Amino acid sequence: MSAVERPMMNIRLPFRRLPKLHLDVPLILMVALLLGLGLVMLTSASVSLGEARFDNPFFHLRRQLQALCVGLLAGAALLAIPTSAWQRTSYLLLLFALALLVLVVIPGVGHTVNGATRWISLAGINFQVSEPARVALILYVAGYAVRQEQSLRNEFVGLLRPMVVLSIAAALLLLVPYFGAATGLLATNLALLFIAGARLRDFLVFGAVGIVAFGVLAITSEYRLKRLLAFMNPWQDPYDSGFQLTQSLIAIGRGEWFGVGLGGSVQKLFYLPEAHTDFVFAVFAEEFGLLGSVLFIGLVLMLVLRILRIAREAAALSLWFQSYVATGIGIWLGLQSFINIGVNTGMLPTKGLTLPLVSYGRSSIIVVIASLCLVLRIHHEIVVAQQKVTARGRGRS
Repeated sequence: MSAVERPMMNIRLPFRRLPKLHLDVPLILMVALLLGLGLVMLTSASVSLGEARFDNPFFHLRRQLQALCVGLLAGAALLAIPTSAWQRTSYLLLLFALALLVLVVIPGVGHTVNGATRWISLAGINFQVSEPARVALILYVAGYAVRQEQSLRNEFVGLLRPMVVLSIAAALLLLVPYFGAATGLLATNLALLFIAGARLRDFLVFGAVGIVAFGVLAITSEYRLKRLLAFMNPWQDPYDSGFQLTQSLIAIGRGEWFGVGLGGSVQKLFYLPEAHTDFVFAVFAEEFGLLGSVLFIGLVLMLVLRILRIAREAAALSLWFQSYVATGIGIWLGLQSFINIGVNTGMLPTKGLTLPLVSYGRSSIIVVIASLCLVLRIHHEIVVAQQKVTARGRGRS
């Protein structure tokens, strides 16, 4: 039979229909709005710096957009991976996090910027290892809380074991040094373990030990003590130790009620150090005023509460690992935003922590976007679990 005469045959393509993803639209809209504000503020705060240093006013914006694309690709991969895979490999994630933190302190491997060795150079990109290590440790702690639920709730050693591991990770961060990330790491995971069922007295013991330990580190280190004294009275030495904070307060004060307008900031013109990274909120407050700052803080709070609501919905369906992961991510983003804004407004001593989704930082934007996609995956699994519960109820009827 010729090819022309051969009858048509039904051919099944070897492609499977992709499963439908149930995405949380309010969460996506909040993230998109914060990202948009972040890109606008990054451009405003860095345009003069980019022109002066790199002869390109959009140098930092271009690099941030490149990192954002990488973060979206990583997030798409996380959306396709069931969270049960992360639960099964939580110990491997712990080893991965510790390996990253050890790797950066090895001479010749870690990349030094501004006196701190926090980066590893990958394909020409300086990647801050504390960012993925933080998320990996949250996943490990969430898995531990599920496996050791009874020990965590009833025994001191149940909280002692993960805190020893976390203390080792914090010690490695202090070696680089990265005091802010170390405190944030311990605070986030200690709060997560308490929510997962650790006893109040055990939580208070470790909380007190942590406060005392970091307090001793602060007052025994010359440059940390200098920062602490500058925080208590920045106007005593406004041209040296208190320079960054005083310039930040001047920026916030210039904003008054409604701000000087987008692009109208004066402090970003080489008066305020790190205006596009750690102190971008001060530039935002200068350009949009108190009203804009309150609305921005409200948006950040809504994002954190939305993540915690997803965690609560997961707990209602006994998806404990997913609930703890979402809780950890929510606490981390909320705590880091609080610290950054607190530093900018003079409520807290100066710490080198970015404002999530807003500050310039390629490592930060990649990991934050990927983590939020992990939360979206958790929401998808919640919807699927709810549909199964509903289907079983109908079957019984």
